[in-house]
Amino acid sequence: MKRMALQIARLLYQIPSLILIGLVRLYQMTLSHFIGGQCRFHPTCSEYFIQAVRKYGAVKGAFKGILRICRCHPFHPGGFDPP
Repeated sequence: MKRMALQIARLLYQIPSLILIGLVRLYQMTLSHFIGGQCRFHPTCSEYFIQAVRKYGAVKGAFKGILRICRCHPFHPGGFDPP
């Protein structure tokens, strides 16, 4: 019983991260074909966002992902930048 409660608590903790990752995947399947393909970094900004959320959790990972997206502009040299 205690083990099942722990599994449920873990799932509830992961829901915000799963929602954020799902939204980024939706963006990758739809809008990125029209406005994407211009990222100056490797991995791309959307992949970075997903990796950061998986590594740091929903709040800190989303913050790091948003900061990365803000750095993706023509005046930044880009390059290899893992989370």
